[in-house]
Amino acid sequence: MSFKVYIPARYQSSRLPGKLLLKTLGKTVLEYVVENANRSGADDVVVATDDKRIADVALSLGATTILTDIAHTSGTDRIAEAARINNEPAHQLIVNVQADEPLLPPTVIAQTVELLNSSPRAEMATVCEEFSTPEEIKDANVCKVVRDDNLRALYFSRAAIPHCRDVQDMASLAQVCRRHVGIYAYRVEFLQKFVALPPSPLEHLEKLEQLRALGNGYEIIVGDALADCGIGIDTRADFDRFCDRMNAS
Repeated sequence: MSFKVYIPARYQSSRLPGKLLLKTLGKTVLEYVVENANRSGADDVVVATDDKRIADVALSLGATTILTDIAHTSGTDRIAEAARINNEPAHQLIVNVQADEPLLPPTVIAQTVELLNSSPRAEMATVCEEFSTPEEIKDANVCKVVRDDNLRALYFSRAAIPHCRDVQDMASLAQVCRRHVGIYAYRVEFLQKFVALPPSPLEHLEKLEQLRALGNGYEIIVGDALADCGIGIDTRADFDRFCDRMNAS
């Protein structure tokens, strides 16, 4: 199965600017992400960035590197531009891997694109995993997903979903609600169609762009991640936890 990994990588971050160039054990965060993408079986790894500092690092790692508009508001918009610049054909399978997910395993990257390839009705594929702590269910920084019996996404939210009317039944909630992992697979044709859609009211409220797809009737297949996906790096505390984990391994 042929696919490419696109990594949207901007320098500016509201909570931790320049986080992709922070180092531990001699490697930048971006290098860990690129290495995992290279081990996934992808035909090419493309870093789409708005910053020459990131572009220079990506080029040194051997990644295809494309400079994009600094004004993009989402990683999806950034890779859509990069795919156009790269003249990707409509049928090309792309996996959107977040540049601040240095622990995302290569097996999960390959799994995500296989989910899409084996689900002819789905326009997007992604993965989820169980919560590592009960507190994550109520944490608004953690995206949650609930699915139907065929693993199709019903809804994504920053809130604990579904509502558990019986407080003592939190165990049942944990069985149906999962932590969403921010990785997506789609074909270029749908990617370009998606970024042309206006943001939906649900997307505005939750600040979750995958709700644009659901709101327009598109199917998202959500598999259970085959391996621990680790943590994303949004804050200095996240980076410190990442460093501790790498130093302990």
